[in-house]
Amino acid sequence: MTAVILNYNSANDCRKCISFLKQQEGIELEIILVDNCSSSENVALVKLLAEEQEIMFIAADNNRGYNAGNNVGLRYAAKQGYEYVLVANPDMEFPQTDYLKNMVRAMQQDKEIVVVGSDIITPEGIHQNPMSRDGDWHGCWNWITIPFKRNPADTYDFIDNYTTSHYCSKVSGCCLLLRMDFVKHIGFFDENVFLYCEEAILSRQVEQRTKKMYYLAEAQALHRHIKSEKGNSVKRLKAWRKSRLYFIEYYSNDSSFGKFMAKLFMRMYIKCLILYDKLKNCINGRMFSFLFSS
Repeated sequence: MTAVILNYNSANDCRKCISFLKQQEGIELEIILVDNCSSSENVALVKLLAEEQEIMFIAADNNRGYNAGNNVGLRYAAKQGYEYVLVANPDMEFPQTDYLKNMVRAMQQDKEIVVVGSDIITPEGIHQNPMSRDGDWHGCWNWITIPFKRNPADTYDFIDNYTTSHYCSKVSGCCLLLRMDFVKHIGFFDENVFLYCEEAILSRQVEQRTKKMYYLAEAQALHRHIKSEKGNSVKRLKAWRKSRLYFIEYYSNDSSFGKFMAKLFMRMYIKCLILYDKLKNCINGRMFSFLFSS
């Protein structure tokens, strides 16, 4: 099997992730490191890393987003004839040395399983898998209730039961195992989204082809995702809106009216988040000026 790691200015994370993958036991693994048009300094670092670790390095011609970048590695894997491929973000860590062996075994138990996700936990102890299925437009206004919810300390409100293994509707895109025949069947990842909603789209693609996703509770990986390093929040919210609107239009099962309502509420939600973000930054900026002018 093979593992695809997509780098974008994350050379240090790539080094850690690769070191964990190199420690996997009971399975033959080729690692493919794809660079998605990082800075020249970062590219030099990951090239050197690939040479040191004797792994495949591929540079994307241009940065067309998360799915397109991963497809560079997936297409290489398809040409090499691999049956299974792990797609993992550079900030993933795999303390269990039998992680991949157990993930592959879970996929082998049922030929209809085309995606396997493991328990994924943050350094703060928050579980990120498995995810609940995206609903129809009737629930698109649920965001209004978010400020009044008190979520359990160890999950987000969109996380399903993480304590036992089971067939599930959606898993996090930060780390998942794929059956290559299915990847080729769907024409690889949908490249019409630059960032966000990749999981929702993949979930629908599995449903549409009457295949299965599986959540393996016994396997656990650590996700060292740091929000503060992800850049301009308003830009990210706009990217999320664009991807979500695409998902609603092409992958939801809603009627024309339902799609209209879902898009309307999505636009309202993002506008509220952007307004909140600007107000928060404005208040923080004033407090900063006050403290240093006193």
